Amino acid sequence: MTETRSTCPYCGVGCGVIIESDGAQVTGVRGDPDHPANFGRLCTKGSTLHHTAAPAITKQARLLHPMRREHRGEAPYRVSWDSALGLATETFAQVIGEHGPDAVGFYISGQLLTEDYYVFNKLAKGLICTNNVDTNSRLCMSSAVAGYKMTLGADAPPTCYDDVDDAGCIFIVGSNTAWAHPILFRRIEEAKARNPQMKIVFCDPRRTDTAEIADLYLPILPGTDVMLFHGLLHIMLWEGWTNGAYIAAHTNGFDELKATVRECTPETVSQTCGITKEDLFTAAKWFATSPATLSLYCQGLNQSSSGTAKNAALINLHLATGHIGKPGAGPFSLTGQPNAMGGREVGGLANLLSAHRDMADPQHRAEVAALWGVPSVPDKPGKTAVEMFQAAADGEIKALWIACTNPAQSMPDQSTVRRALERAEFVVVQESFATTSTCDYADLLLPATTWGEKDGTVTNSERRISRVRPAVAAPGSTRHDWHIAVEFAQRLEKRLGRATKLFAYATPESIWNEHRESTRGRDLDITGLSYAMLDSAGPQQWPLRTGDSAGRKRLYEDGVFPTADGKAKFANVAYKPVAEPRESRFPFSLTTGRLRDHWHGMSRTGTLGRLFGHVPEPVVQMNPSDMSRRLLKEGDLVHVTSKRGSIVVPVQASPELGFSQAFIAMHWGSEYLSGCTSTGAQIAGVNAITTSSYCPTSKQPELKHAAVKILKAELPWSLLAVGWLPDDEAIAAREEFKRLMGMFSFASCVPFGRERSGVLFRAAGYEAPPEETIAKIERLLHLHGADTLRYADRTMGQRRAMRLVRQGAEARLEAFLLAGDTSAEAWIKTLLQDELPAQSYGRQLLAPGSKPPAAVQARGKQVCTCFNVPEDAIARHLSGCAGTEDERLTSLQGALKCGTNCGSCVPELKRMVRAVIPLKQAA
Repeated sequence: MTETRSTCPYCGVGCGVIIESDGAQVTGVRGDPDHPANFGRLCTKGSTLHHTAAPAITKQARLLHPMRREHRGEAPYRVSWDSALGLATETFAQVIGEHGPDAVGFYISGQLLTEDYYVFNKLAKGLICTNNVDTNSRLCMSSAVAGYKMTLGADAPPTCYDDVDDAGCIFIVGSNTAWAHPILFRRIEEAKARNPQMKIVFCDPRRTDTAEIADLYLPILPGTDVMLFHGLLHIMLWEGWTNGAYIAAHTNGFDELKATVRECTPETVSQTCGITKEDLFTAAKWFATSPATLSLYCQGLNQSSSGTAKNAALINLHLATGHIGKPGAGPFSLTGQPNAMGGREVGGLANLLSAHRDMADPQHRAEVAALWGVPSVPDKPGKTAVEMFQAAADGEIKALWIACTNPAQSMPDQSTVRRALERAEFVVVQESFATTSTCDYADLLLPATTWGEKDGTVTNSERRISRVRPAVAAPGSTRHDWHIAVEFAQRLEKRLGRATKLFAYATPESIWNEHRESTRGRDLDITGLSYAMLDSAGPQQWPLRTGDSAGRKRLYEDGVFPTADGKAKFANVAYKPVAEPRESRFPFSLTTGRLRDHWHGMSRTGTLGRLFGHVPEPVVQMNPSDMSRRLLKEGDLVHVTSKRGSIVVPVQASPELGFSQAFIAMHWGSEYLSGCTSTGAQIAGVNAITTSSYCPTSKQPELKHAAVKILKAELPWSLLAVGWLPDDEAIAAREEFKRLMGMFSFASCVPFGRERSGVLFRAAGYEAPPEETIAKIERLLHLHGADTLRYADRTMGQRRAMRLVRQGAEARLEAFLLAGDTSAEAWIKTLLQDELPAQSYGRQLLAPGSKPPAAVQARGKQVCTCFNVPEDAIARHLSGCAGTEDERLTSLQGALKCGTNCGSCVPELKRMVRAVIPLKQAA
């Protein structure tokens, strides 16, 4: 066995991993105990990375060879790399020649490595001479970038993870840190345990698991963050809690801001934000009077039509109180993706240039042109993500190159995005997984390497650069992302008649060295860093200038900022409500967010059934009182409709949500949730209904809020089909089910099972589909042959099929289909999921409306993914458990092991413990 140190490809915490491999196969993964981001810990996603590299998944889900489509809608066929890149070169050259360089666009990803990013940025801006290169980081971090630049002068988070240990107050806002950045949350839990005097304030419209650690929870109404921050500053001014000496010595613009916040009285803030004046006062006091206050924030601030204002208004609080540039203090933007920071470093956005240079600055453009050896770089800002796809939908952009991202799932307003992909004359998708929705629109598919195979660097939330190292060879014909871009660029140089050789790179290190030189003298100067130093000394933070032996943990400790006069600037921003407020026709505020065990569009995590245990299927969550008023029951199908479209999804009660609020996880794209409208139009997952309204400064869309209506869906016919399949068939079957989903008014398809591979397909409609559709579903689950029991009643539209496989003296259920009546699903699914003896239930399995046998108890929701512990087992243990909250939790962990591995389920366990204690006391 070989061990290779690398980095996790999920969130911006940037955890180190040790990859175990045997020859060409990844066999295991564990946390790197020497990596300062995680010290050996991994969350549920990171700890299952090796399972996503299993041979069956590589064979079925990976894109392994270049593929071409002659015509849209047809199946692609395999071509050589020479043919693929030749076609791409000729087509892009023709479009550029006929329509100009701005007729092409590159949409890339925060999951690319810094070296990949650098080449794409140089390809677009240096060779083609267009700034139409943007990234899915636009959906993630662009408001954080703009907020830092507006106030502190540069896109440079001034804090580090060690500040969690030194903070006297942690202010978490717009971030479900417990789920989005679990390993950092573990560190917060430990810091709180060591220092019970630490105050934690959590501010978010949803009472998520992160609230479990908070001393104060502020359930503000969606989009009211700026008013909250101004209200906090108003109280700080009134009470004399601002730091006048710091303000005078190190900032500008405070008087203008004071005039704005004067109007944000506690009464006004209370009414606008929906919180009490007492809680507002407490939050202000803790923030201002703590020895050191650290704020942590993410998409709740960023994904907003006021995203830049929200970020800047929060930073104002740190400048006003002097909580910046010292241990335990500062505004800490939690990066959403593994290398969104690296992309920002190389200027991989449509309005930026390398090393935090501004496109609008002539000197900055001249510096980049000189570094690259080109006459100039274009000064016109390129199309940002939303603008790029709108331009393609309008016919302005003719050719799109999409790398390592899935806009047909992740972009808002999917009808526009899909119209763009359909209208573009040529779409290249450079991707590791063949199963993403965007692949369906590609004229050319280019296979890229992925985690465990790549070589380069990434930068995490605390400005720490880590090496990504390959543990195994690239499978099939896959190539590294930088290599694909370099060869395309070299061919395009020749085709366009350019004499330059801008892309003479043989290794990722040669690319990184050029990037390093671009940072000389800049705020992120890394000229003292090298691959050799990263290999010998481990991950390093920037800046790390020539002559430095280590990077800088914190920025602005001397009170000097990267601005013209060295002072930070207060941002005098105004409060504005959400772009699409609730109204009588659309009375609910819909927000989107993450699930604990999944990542983005789930192209990787979605291959593992074990990661669907905690939240097994798509749902929309509502406040129980809202459901009651609308006569909705748990599991009812509802139409969730905005001004842009409608989806059908089951409803689930959630006490996390306030009145008139709803939540759908961001991960549910058309790969997992689909259907068709009454007119036959295809439904495209949750982002069919989100708005593309965006912040005017950062251009980041308001994915966190859309006004919707929620009405019960009258779909009397339903179907559920579940079954175990051989590993090499499960993903292929899911792809076939995905093609069937559009035949129903509602359909979802997800992986199923933990140690075995399974598929769960659910559908509903106004009436039963054609007989051949049901027959195809049965064939996909091998529900045919002598081992299958059947029941059918065509007049009632009912059909049942059960596949039993004998194991010794017993028979076990391997697959089943319930059509027309799915009321028995809980106990029948339990028979299959728990692999219980099923032979004695033969007739009962086929009987419509059959009641569950007493011997078969449906499993509760899975709470602990690592040890497969359901909530009913936890409840049973707690019912006989005495002692304090900590003692009961310790007993629970000792008996069932839940919460003892990655710790992601600990907040939920604590909530369950607290829920039991009052009941026992009342008894």
